[in-house]
Amino acid sequence: MEPPAAQPCAACGDDACAACRACSYALCRACLDEDAAEGRTTCARCGGEYAAIGAGGSSNRMFASILGEAMLTCAWPLSVPVHGNEGAEPEEEVESHHAAGGLRERVTMGIHLSDRQDEVSHARTMSSLSGIGSELNDESGKPIWKNRVESWKEKKNEKKASAKKAAAKAQPPPVEEQVMDEKDLTDAYEPLSRIIPISKNKLTPYRAVIIMRLIVLGLFFHYRITNPVYSAFGLWMTSVICEIWFGFSWILDQFPKWYPINRETYVDRLIARYGDGEDSGLAPVDFFVSTVDPLKEPPLITANTVLSILAVDYPVEKISCYVSDDGSAMLTFESLAETAEFARKWVPFCKKYAIEPRAPEFYFSQKIDYLKDKIHPSFVKERRAMKRDYEEYKVRINALVAKAQKTPEEGWIMQDGTPWPGNNPRDHPGMIQVFLGETGARDFDGNELPRLVYVSREKRPGYQHHKKAGAMNALVRVSAVLTNAPYILNLDCDHYVNNSKAVREAMCFMMDPTVGRDVCYVQFPQRFDGIDRSDRYANRNVVFFDVNMKGLDGLQGPVYVGTGCCFYRQALYGYGPPSLPALPKSSICSWCCCCCPKKKVERSEREINRDSRREDLESAIFNLREIDNYDEYERSMLISQMSFEKSFGLSSVFIESTLMENGGVPESANPSTLIKEAIHVISCGYEEKTEWGKEIGWIYGSVTEDILTGFKMHCRGWRSIYCMPVRPAFKGSAPINLSDRLHQVLRWALGSVEIFLSRHCPLWYGYGGGRLKWLQRLSYINTIVYPFTSLPLVAYCCLPAICLLTGKFIIPTLSNAATIWFLGLFISIILTSVLELRWSGIGIEDWWRNEQFWVIGGVSAHLFAVFQGILKMIAGLDTNFTVTAKATDDTEFGELYLFKWTTVLIPPTTILVLNLVGVVAGFSAALNSGYESWGPLFGKVFFAMWVIMHLYPFLKGLMGRQNRTPTIVVLWSVLLASVFSLLWVKIDPFVGGTETVNPNNCNTVIC
Repeated sequence: MEPPAAQPCAACGDDACAACRACSYALCRACLDEDAAEGRTTCARCGGEYAAIGAGGSSNRMFASILGEAMLTCAWPLSVPVHGNEGAEPEEEVESHHAAGGLRERVTMGIHLSDRQDEVSHARTMSSLSGIGSELNDESGKPIWKNRVESWKEKKNEKKASAKKAAAKAQPPPVEEQVMDEKDLTDAYEPLSRIIPISKNKLTPYRAVIIMRLIVLGLFFHYRITNPVYSAFGLWMTSVICEIWFGFSWILDQFPKWYPINRETYVDRLIARYGDGEDSGLAPVDFFVSTVDPLKEPPLITANTVLSILAVDYPVEKISCYVSDDGSAMLTFESLAETAEFARKWVPFCKKYAIEPRAPEFYFSQKIDYLKDKIHPSFVKERRAMKRDYEEYKVRINALVAKAQKTPEEGWIMQDGTPWPGNNPRDHPGMIQVFLGETGARDFDGNELPRLVYVSREKRPGYQHHKKAGAMNALVRVSAVLTNAPYILNLDCDHYVNNSKAVREAMCFMMDPTVGRDVCYVQFPQRFDGIDRSDRYANRNVVFFDVNMKGLDGLQGPVYVGTGCCFYRQALYGYGPPSLPALPKSSICSWCCCCCPKKKVERSEREINRDSRREDLESAIFNLREIDNYDEYERSMLISQMSFEKSFGLSSVFIESTLMENGGVPESANPSTLIKEAIHVISCGYEEKTEWGKEIGWIYGSVTEDILTGFKMHCRGWRSIYCMPVRPAFKGSAPINLSDRLHQVLRWALGSVEIFLSRHCPLWYGYGGGRLKWLQRLSYINTIVYPFTSLPLVAYCCLPAICLLTGKFIIPTLSNAATIWFLGLFISIILTSVLELRWSGIGIEDWWRNEQFWVIGGVSAHLFAVFQGILKMIAGLDTNFTVTAKATDDTEFGELYLFKWTTVLIPPTTILVLNLVGVVAGFSAALNSGYESWGPLFGKVFFAMWVIMHLYPFLKGLMGRQNRTPTIVVLWSVLLASVFSLLWVKIDPFVGGTETVNPNNCNTVIC
């Protein structure tokens, strides 16, 4: 039956151009294009075939071309039968190579698979929504075609409304506004960031000196090896081995700094391109904050971090903050509830007056003129009121802390009288509580607040929970189910947002299509509050964050340091970057071999090597872009074939979220259902027999999971970016007393040793893909090898004392050529350091503090980490070092003088005392041996003083407070007193000057 010539479109009412042969369901050109673009070529009502109205040969050919153009977006080759009159054209096949737009009504994987069990075997030649002789329904039982009709009508109305708005905006604006619009339009097409290369005047001499130092080092080793000291052969051999290791360590540290760069971001261009406010096109971001023990990590510090996140300068509907309580403490839960209530006042205050920083504790403690640049007349009044509110809030938090000091015997009881589920931190169910968000309380100005979610994952005896890495992976899954933002920014509980535009800074890289395509994360430098003015123990790590990380940024990107990092969520799922070559289609559609059998194709040796390299890489088994090449049904089959459940776990909701490259949650999702699913994905057994911690999320196997996670991403071909805003993005706290600082370094070094002894060691892992650059690999090798430098360093620091006590030396009598090599080596070391300071901009004091603590940490914490790591691998022993507090102080930097005795302090103390005794013994021996022994003594004493000066901050920490006698005075007093005592004994002024005459000699003379 031929449809009537003039027939309205069943969807929008316009003139129809095609109709169904069976039921006369008519569509206009626009609706037909939209239907075909989504992969549907048959009638949505009955599954019949469309034909052009007034069907003739030319009309049908036109109709076929319409479908052909639209179907270029379909996933699989679709057969489009076109029927004509007499002399009809043969059936035309239109092949497609791009993904369909997807279903309007999302269907879960399980339902989708079950719905397709009874379909014909050649499903790949049909549209995913075609059904011959039957009407498909959605989950609610409503026909899908009716849903489409309604959605088409809604789109038509939206188009008409947008046309009216465009007409209203067509009035020419004033000249000033036109100029501003032109400027914004120009900014919108400008790059969001740029690389600022280091000046050649600074970099070229620096590289030349590095090459010169490498040559001189080789000549120096040649001299040392070919000129042994046979009188002290053991000492000479030890020194040569140590020096060779130091040279190898220097190469690992130096050459990754060959291409240092700086970067600059343009936040104003980001706003011009994506807009601001409710209609902004900025991507959503999920913040992760992790805490364990509220008695060691004060709730007030965690609360300040959360408040600074909630008040960040970013659209509120695009910010979510997830707080992981891995200790299931009721104190953390209650303090977070108080924080959510205080945020209703604090957030609007910060945004109204552009407060910086937006952590109240640190804002109110600033010793600055807070009236500067604040011209609003009500600012002073509101600031005083806010400070008073914050002091009251602190009193409530401190009261909760005081109450939590002693746990009741029956456990904690909630306000409704029920026991707190987390009374046993090792055996409790998963807990999730949403405090703020779309359905939560608004601020006092009536505005929406960012979402705040409390999460405590389930813990049961007998399960591995993997500490911080496991907690972060639980947050990844929870956030994917509830909000599924495409970007994740993680912070330690003591790192607050110091720059409210930090998220925008990261988005300047992530959302720039020319830069962020292959970027897995943007790392910010760590900056700290509360460090003593001289930074005695190098807590700021200035050399690492301002020199090494800039060098890595010029390669494949900085390493991940555990906090202050913005991740691309898809990179955490184990997917490769978009530039990763796609797998051949045949390897992916092998599930349909029953309907399209093919002969086994002989592969070339090159293809076999390529596949083996990919398998060796152990990265994702496909590229995310490749998934988008299939429609919904084929995607479901692909998910089943590739065993997504074996990789991501048994949650279809979470698995579907991993395929949403731009994030987001379906609007039709039921919040209560999502909460139940979120509880499911944080169960203690969810990760069993999956790839979590192996290839997906934060990687397990080391206490420094950050280094390992970043390394795996770089091996897959991703790159990272180092972002250093003028105002530091985040600030945190660091242990400033000697013992706590050494234990922090011990934990980092132990993690490096664990990676060195694991299968992920950069020495042998990740070569197959060929995507990790060689200088980047050198930097990762350096991060896992540096603890082993402690062994030669301890031996080398003991050598000068042994030489002074025994009278022997490790260097023979110097010739003219040898003197040149020694002087050349010292000059090249000094020049390298000076030129490095020149291009990096750091101060000489920061560089010297770094050199000092390299020795202090090397002979203490790194040494213990090596032995502890080896014992853990061989015998499974996990050694713990107990710390006992001896003193405390509440004054400024009082913790700096807090002394805690620990076994880590024994090796450096021994080396220090040994060298001091050696200097005294050396002077004593020289005084007894005559003037000819003073020359060799100079070299030995210089060597010993090098050790003592590097250990000076350690000695100062042992001496205690500043208001006592300065340590340097004590040190030099002991040395000078010892030397003058020896001189006094040698001169012996109380003995008379008359010489004793030998009678025999006298007789001989007389005779």
